[in-house]
Amino acid sequence: MARRLPSAEETFHILSSRRTRPMPGPPPAAGRALVRTLKALEARFGHGADALQARWREIVGPELARRTEPTRLVKPRTGGAATLELRVEGPSAAIIQHRASDILERVNLFLGAGAVARLRIVQGPLRGPAQRSRPGPGAAQRRFKAPLDAAAEQALANRLKGFADGPLKTALTRLGREVLRSGRTEL
Repeated sequence: MARRLPSAEETFHILSSRRTRPMPGPPPAAGRALVRTLKALEARFGHGADALQARWREIVGPELARRTEPTRLVKPRTGGAATLELRVEGPSAAIIQHRASDILERVNLFLGAGAVARLRIVQGPLRGPAQRSRPGPGAAQRRFKAPLDAAAEQALANRLKGFADGPLKTALTRLGREVLRSGRTEL
């Protein structure tokens, strides 16, 4: 049996008399929901290796920060002081071992007294931003050379007047500039 649709007046009456369910709101932000839990965990377990890594240069100084980076802070299950794992470039490990007591003092000053009891040194390449910004041993450092003075540039141009414009003249011009920059007064 076909059902008759309500008229416009009947539709208005039905919708005005019945209450509709409100749209559900968006879920709460995850960061806001986790704040209390994260604060409790930080109070219980401390800052961790991420806080050390962020301020490592300030903690140990620029010389040691270039050679080391903190990777983990391992707390024993029985409680007590943690072990700090440091990644060190190979030849620097002996220097770091020798300065372990200084590093422990500075780290405990940052994390709190007695937070770290031992250092564990792991040899390997550094992964932090200090390593990426430093050029490798084979990388050439680009130096900008001072331009020639106007008189030397004019003298070089006069000498090369007889050559046709092209790659040969460009190469000879570059060579002439380098020779004049090296300190020779004549070509």
